[in-house]
Amino acid sequence: MDPILLILAGVTAFILFRLISVMGTRSGHEQQHDLEGLQRKAAANDRQADDDVDDQRRDEVAPKPVSTNARVLREADPKFDESEYLAGARAAYEMIVEAFASGDLRSIRAYLSDSVYDAFKHAVLAREEAEQSTDLKFVGVDHAAIVDSEVGQEWVTATTEFTSNQVRVTRDKDGEVVDGDPNRIDLVKDRWTFSKKRSSSDPNWILVATGGAA
Repeated sequence: MDPILLILAGVTAFILFRLISVMGTRSGHEQQHDLEGLQRKAAANDRQADDDVDDQRRDEVAPKPVSTNARVLREADPKFDESEYLAGARAAYEMIVEAFASGDLRSIRAYLSDSVYDAFKHAVLAREEAEQSTDLKFVGVDHAAIVDSEVGQEWVTATTEFTSNQVRVTRDKDGEVVDGDPNRIDLVKDRWTFSKKRSSSDPNWILVATGGAA
């Protein structure tokens, strides 16, 4: 055989041997490191996921703070949310005031106690007998806060003070203004008491008393 071919064959075999040797060692080494890295990364992700779940659970379990006047309500019901209550009270206040002004007591009957409903009904009838009507424009509630609360064996009550801006005008049968000013916004302060049965699953509170705030 040609000596040159023998030399070339030997060189080629040596190069292939080194190449295979190096590739095998490098591949196995990198695979081991990649596996360890993936395991560490997966473990870190699991720990972060667990921490996120714990944080979420703490947020869900931890009750929001309440004002001093609402503490007895929280003690009676650990799930009581004062901000949620006040949002509903604001909406109820505006709805009831507007319905009373228009004489539409039917739409708010479910939110009134019997005594409050009767008082509203008599006032509406008296207004109608005097052939008067009330125009009311509700500008908005500036402030709402629980100023007193009580817990009984069957009922809980929350006395809530509202400060609102309203345009209120009373007119006679000819449309003449007998009370109020259509061009004036009045600051109105009311103190209403809402009640709710402790054993009821109904989230709505019932208006049981009305009055002006000092």
